[in-house]
This record gives sequence, structure tokens and C-alpha cells, in this order.
Amino acid sequence: IQLLSGENMVWLCGGSMEVLPCSRVAHIERKKKPYNNNIGFYTKRNALRVAEVWMDDYKSHVYIAWNLPLENPGIDIGDVSERKALRKSLKCRNFQWYLDHVYPEMRRYNNTIAYGELRNNKAKDVCLDQGPQENHTAILYPCHGWGPQLARYTKEGFLHLGALGTTTLLPDTRCLVDNMKSRFPQLLDCDKVKSSLHKRWNFLQNGAILNKGTGRCLEVENRGMSGIDLILRSCTGQRWTIKNFINLAS
Repeated sequence: IQLLSGENMVWLCGGSMEVLPCSRVAHIERKKKPYNNNIGFYTKRNALRVAEVWMDDYKSHVYIAWNLPLENPGIDIGDVSERKALRKSLKCRNFQWYLDHVYPEMRRYNNTIAYGELRNNKAKDVCLDQGPQENHTAILYPCHGWGPQLARYTKEGFLHLGALGTTTLLPDTRCLVDNMKSRFPQLLDCDKVKSSLHKRWNFLQNGAILNKGTGRCLEVENRGMSGIDLILRSCTGQRWTIKNFINLAS
């Protein structure tokens, strides 16, 4: 870990953390930080090291949140064998224990089988995007790979869009829905969609995205000089690709 000590998972190794309102302990930051220009890199590197050493079957959550592939993420995290050996020698608990006893409200995303930007073969410079939250309608937007374009396809066939939620106490990312009434896909709270099939999609890499309830496909429609629309219609053979797939057998 560089810069910050985010690796100190005291809960797993017999310790605990307490909130002490009257504590006189403080963290005084330096006026000038030598790493300001690279803080994003170090934050990701630290998070990946913590994931690999401590998070067991939940390490994919960090990769999904940062939209990085599980294999070859493009960030050298260094050798973590010494940290893993320390965890073993201290007989630290597993991450599942932490979720069961310390942080049960953490959202679980183990049902994810694919994630990242979704691109259509007819419009490769734009990605599926959650658009303005108040509109509840998915859109196409120039690809940037940040939270609004983080698509997540699950084993149940749900297609979520947006940055990951951290806790069950806050709203989760919404999912794509074909309500059959509109030619535009809706982004709604999955739990509030009455028809199960209208929020379930068939999707394979480099294939169509087809709604199981309506039989309509998610496609793009070129409006010429005025842009491109994201629509639902009878399938015409358009294909979609998503950035990352998870090998559930590993």
C-alpha cells in the first residue's frame, strides 16, 4: 500500500474500530502532497491490493467498481504474497465473516457475469449511459467509462446501469426495462418492476440484447445530422459488446 494505510483490516484479525466523539486524535494533512497528480493511480492500486489480499470471493466488487478487468487490469499492484502470508499466520477471518458480523448491509454483486461499457456495432463511439437520473431513460453518450456508463449484466438476466451502490440502506443501481408502451428503454428500480420478464434480457457477447418479456431488441437508430437514438424494436441483427466478462468457474 502506498500513501494511505487502507490495508489495515483490523476486524478480520481480532481487532475492532470504535467511534469516539471526544477523541483528540487527528489527521493533519500536509499542505503540499507529492502525489497529487497521480492520486487516482495510487487509489486504484491500493484498492486492488486490498481486494487481492482480503476480499476472497468478493474481490471482483473492486474491479467492477473501477471498471477494470479481473485479468491484467493494467495496474501493477506488486507482490502481495507476504501480505497473504501475514493474514494466514495471524489466523485472520475470511471476508464473509466480516459481511455477516460487521457490515451485513454491504451490497453484494456476486451475480455479475459481465460489466463495463456497452457498445453497439452500428455506433462504436457512443456507449449505453444512464443519462439524467430524473428522466428514467437510458441514452447513448460518447464513451468515457465512468460510473454513468457502468453496465452490469447478471445471472438472472438483469441489465443494471450506473455506479455501484455501497449499502442496502441506499438505492441500488437501476435496471433496464422494456415496459412495452414506449419505444425507449426505461431505467427503473428493479424491485419495483412488477413484470419479471420485462426487466430480463438475453445477451451474449457480440450478440443482440433481447427482452425476454416483449421479444424486442435494444438497438440504435441513426437520425442523420441530429444524432443517434437508443430504441426498442423488432430485432434487425445489431450486436453489442461489453468490456469485461467474469469467468464464474474460476
